[in-house]
Amino acid sequence: MSNHRASRAQARDLTASALALVIMLMACAKTPAVPPEPQPPAPAPAGPRVIFPDGFAVRVEIAADDELRAQGLMYRTALPPETGMLFFFAEEEEHAFWMKNTKIPLDMIWIDSNRRVVHVKHDVPPCEVADCPSYPPGVPSRYVLEVAAGVARQHGLAAGDQLTFEGTENVVLR
Repeated sequence: MSNHRASRAQARDLTASALALVIMLMACAKTPAVPPEPQPPAPAPAGPRVIFPDGFAVRVEIAADDELRAQGLMYRTALPPETGMLFFFAEEEEHAFWMKNTKIPLDMIWIDSNRRVVHVKHDVPPCEVADCPSYPPGVPSRYVLEVAAGVARQHGLAAGDQLTFEGTENVVLR
C-alpha cells in the first residue's frame, strides 16, 4: 500500500509540474499582436500660428531681428504646408524680399498692421545664384508670411483678407 500511495503522490507531483510547465510555456509563447485601437490625432503643437480666413492654421517660426530676417528660410530643403515663417518689422513700409540660397519655392504674403493681406506673390522660385531677383510688394506692410508654394492659392488667400495671429503677443523686435 505504501508503494501505491507513493506512486499516486509522485503522479500528482508530476501532473502538477507538467501543468505548471504548460502554463509557463503558454505565458511565454508569442500570441498574435492585437492592433491598438485608433487614437485621435495629437493636438497641434503649441506656438505661434497664423490663421487664414478659411480656418487653415500655419504654425510659424518668428523672424523678429535682423539676423533671423536675413537668414529667413535659406538652405531649407522642405517646408510642410502647415508651417512657415512670419517676419516682423518695426515699421509699416515696403519690404522687398528675395530668395537667395532658398532651395524651395514659396508663397510670400505681405500683411499690414491690421493683419490684412496687402499683397500675395505666388510660387516664387528658389534662387541659388549670386544675383537673385527682388520681389517688392508695391505697398507698405508690417509683416511678411512665407509658406510653401501653392498654400496661398489652395486656401484662396488674396489682398484684403483678414488674418488672425495667435501666440505672437510677446514677440519683441530686436
